[in-house]
Amino acid sequence: MDRRVIIVEPKATWSAEYDAISTTIREALGPLALRIDHIGSTSVPGLPAKDVIDVQVTVAALDRERLARALARAGFVVQNIGNDHRPPGATGPDEDWRKLFFHAGSGRPVNLHVRTAGRPNQRYSLLFRDYLRAHPDSAAAYASLKRALAALGIDRGVYADVKDPACALIFIAAEDWAAQTGWAVR
Repeated sequence: MDRRVIIVEPKATWSAEYDAISTTIREALGPLALRIDHIGSTSVPGLPAKDVIDVQVTVAALDRERLARALARAGFVVQNIGNDHRPPGATGPDEDWRKLFFHAGSGRPVNLHVRTAGRPNQRYSLLFRDYLRAHPDSAAAYASLKRALAALGIDRGVYADVKDPACALIFIAAEDWAAQTGWAVR
């Protein structure tokens, strides 16, 4: 299996694809899903990305068995339970960064991140997305980094490890922006 990262130009279809995926997830999870959000680079208009739709499902609790059963009906396979990258300055217990990660079993590539409501990692992905949407110059710089890393032919794990510190820098600016604008998870 080729684990190299391929970055593609933005596709006009990503938003509609997310809409269809979120409908399927909503039908599978019902009230277990407190909210479903399009996150990641495909959620930022004009941003090049891996051609994988990232979706965040916010839940009240990470009940692995119950969520895995429900999401299996929608074609998702649990990949792992683990912790998200923790940005510098983050305080609190490791549990605040815990998530379940699923991928689509077949068809359209989807990364499904299940996070607990009110935890910093749930907020992180939404703030990161909204900051890049509001700051096209930051999004363009991020795109340049992603293209340069992909051009190296490195595997996905190394790509993520190298990209994480840049994401932390963006997140620091995003936190300042959130404080100045009153941004909050809504």
